[in-house]
Amino acid sequence: MKQGVVYILECSNGSFYTGVTNNLEERLNLHQRGLASKFTAGHRPVKLVWNSDEMNIDDTILLEKQIKGWRGEKKLALINEEYEKLPELARRYSFKNLNLSS
Repeated sequence: MKQGVVYILECSNGSFYTGVTNNLEERLNLHQRGLASKFTAGHRPVKLVWNSDEMNIDDTILLEKQIKGWRGEKKLALINEEYEKLPELARRYSFKNLNLSS
């Protein structure tokens, strides 16, 4: 079965880029050369700040989509291995979007 990893890059403007690959070293090289994505090409240099363990490619695609939906502070908690903060950050964002103010 095909394997892959999810990765997060920090771009030169401080933003994050999340992607999937089956060859992390090669993909990072392409990002640095401006050949992997239009977004990172315009925000180089990039720095690898997090990557998952190798897993089934279908799972990596699902995880990538999930992380892409996260706000920056939740991505930072993942990058900094502050896993205990992830559930609270998810709840905080959900309640904020409900607009419960009277």
